[in-house]
Amino acid sequence: LAALERQVFDFLGYQWAPILANFLHIIIVILGLFGTIQYRPRYIVVYAIWTAVWVTWNIFIICFYLEVGGLSKDSELLTFNISRHQSWWSENGPGCVRKEASMSGIKGLDNHSYISVIGCALEYRYIEVMHSSFQILIALVGFVYACYVVSVFTEEEDSFDFIGGFDPFPLYHVNEKPTNLLFKQTYLLLFPTGFSGMEIMYK
Repeated sequence: LAALERQVFDFLGYQWAPILANFLHIIIVILGLFGTIQYRPRYIVVYAIWTAVWVTWNIFIICFYLEVGGLSKDSELLTFNISRHQSWWSENGPGCVRKEASMSGIKGLDNHSYISVIGCALEYRYIEVMHSSFQILIALVGFVYACYVVSVFTEEEDSFDFIGGFDPFPLYHVNEKPTNLLFKQTYLLLFPTGFSGMEIMYK
């Protein structure tokens, strides 16, 4: 649900890189849930590996909006340099008032407008940081749970007894003696050694 909520607001802000990342995350989460319900440890392992990638991505988003390491929140990195859109929260955050002023009097800027946002109770980059931090927390919890489920499934597979397969003397013992030897033993039980004629005929 948290990923879906984030996906909606990234769509509203035309943030194409986060949109793709969120889409992959939703698919992997569904795969992990399917693996848990259907007892497929491999799917859960895939989810556990993805959580590490997801945490790394969200750390990058935090660094991006906090402008760590030369990153700039005003760059077009998250939109693949195909648009100048920013986070939807930059104009629609809590308490934000969006004002639009015409710039028709300035040469070369006719039919354009200047948009200013004032009165925001919380700057949009901190909202994005909070979103990413929450995703990291959920991913860490999911990783621990995935490891636990895989360990439980592995223990169940190791302790499962395939029709006495782990017993020293199985209940259903298969006699591996050749068929002709078994027939000979049966014949000797039915006809004692005193019947020499019968033995000659058998031979």
